[in-house]
Amino acid sequence: MTSEASALPISSLRLGVMTFTLVMPAMMQVLDSAVMSVALTQMQGSLQAAQDQVAWVLTSYLIAVALLTPLWGALAGRFGRKPLFLFAIFGFTVASILSGLSDSMTEICIMRFIQGLFGAALVPFSQASLYSLYKKEYHGIAMSWWGVGIMIGPVLGPTLGGYITELYNWRYVFFLNLPVGALAFVLIWTLMPRPGAKKGRAFSYLGYTMLALAVASLQFILDRGERLDWFSSPLIMVLAGCAIAFAWVFLVDSFTSPKPFIDPAILRNRNFVCGMALRVVFGILLFGSLVLIPPFLQKIGGYPILESGLILAPRGLATMVASIIAGRMVSKVDPRKMIAFGMSCGASSLWLMSYMTPDSSREMLIALIMLQGFGFAFFFVPVSIATFSNMSSEQRDTGTSFFALTGNIGRSVGIAMVAGFLAQNSQTNRAVLNEHISPFNPALDHMTLPDKWNMADVAGLASLGQELSRQAAIISYSNDFRLLALIVICCMPLLLLIQNPNKKTYGKFAASTV
Repeated sequence: MTSEASALPISSLRLGVMTFTLVMPAMMQVLDSAVMSVALTQMQGSLQAAQDQVAWVLTSYLIAVALLTPLWGALAGRFGRKPLFLFAIFGFTVASILSGLSDSMTEICIMRFIQGLFGAALVPFSQASLYSLYKKEYHGIAMSWWGVGIMIGPVLGPTLGGYITELYNWRYVFFLNLPVGALAFVLIWTLMPRPGAKKGRAFSYLGYTMLALAVASLQFILDRGERLDWFSSPLIMVLAGCAIAFAWVFLVDSFTSPKPFIDPAILRNRNFVCGMALRVVFGILLFGSLVLIPPFLQKIGGYPILESGLILAPRGLATMVASIIAGRMVSKVDPRKMIAFGMSCGASSLWLMSYMTPDSSREMLIALIMLQGFGFAFFFVPVSIATFSNMSSEQRDTGTSFFALTGNIGRSVGIAMVAGFLAQNSQTNRAVLNEHISPFNPALDHMTLPDKWNMADVAGLASLGQELSRQAAIISYSNDFRLLALIVICCMPLLLLIQNPNKKTYGKFAASTV
């Protein structure tokens, strides 16, 4: 039994309802971010905003999440997780409605910032509550269902966002959170136990402030760097210096303060530190692939938006099924082997995708996408188990907050790295291909170009230029797929540092009751 458990067992039905209840807030937060990215184009036209202005709808939210994620876990030790969880769900839902009712860019950016402040609590509190609900030997089952909720957002979000914006308008992306948030609030209020009073650990607000500012600066750099041409921008240079300085002060405070923001014992937990590193890798893998695959299908494969969403849908199904399988296996099989298998599936699918062309069959695309989804589950679920396998319940709120924070960093790094590399590589490849297109190239003497590529007239040159851009993009996508695969492979040695958390344990599923 955990410290939050009571003496009586609970029924399997009630346990299932409570599990679903706790997964909903995390699913709502992740799904909101994924669906929002699809609605930006329609929002831009509705609010008459420039592309750079509408990007702040995402940036303001991500910076708010970066600022508050570390703090929620620390506050839970003082005020209790349940009241803060309810407060966060209520605030997130209200801010969502106000975002949908906004009539200007200023209003919606402010509401999105407030939404991010509350949304920062939903994922870590959801995970920590599930750990407290289940006994240790059944944490794998708990994390499998939690993983399903987390994966629904990035996997199905673009498809759902496309349908909502096409059939209704962008405001319903926000209004979608109202029924989910209201149901989650009522069920958590009714079903979840309120833990007994705990004496919260005092912590340094200076340490928290420095950490929050460092992460927020990094988040801004990753989110806006590509638009501002990275370190050619004075603003990016200043923020990079600030991020380093704030991080340095945080580290000094952590090692010298009598009451540092994060308990040093957590940082000495090898599984936790390695788990956070792997969580960053998973974020890069998941969101990096999301940046690549949909535009590849639409721009290179020629699939319409909705059809490309349907091609991606089997990945969500594979992830959900594999998450349940992984959750059942993780207490019987060494999690390190499962993580290695999941990383191998993800890397293999990406490497094989680097050979895709516009002529690749739909069946081949779906098979590779499903292999990737299967690998996601076998990567994420055992990582979530191994990371917290030897962490006490008192440290869990802080631990899940930092675990969520590293996931957000991985997401931002993956998106920024893949998008930047794709844009730069496309330009380089186009320049290289241009060098060989000339009437004076002797290689062209032995081949006949189609009439539509006739270099003797303007229309032919324009058509040839379009084809060169297309070929340059294909090469760039191929290089990006391989880059992601190599990153995953190079990080696999981290598994050697993780201790096998498996022990022979017996008992009933539930660890706490109402």
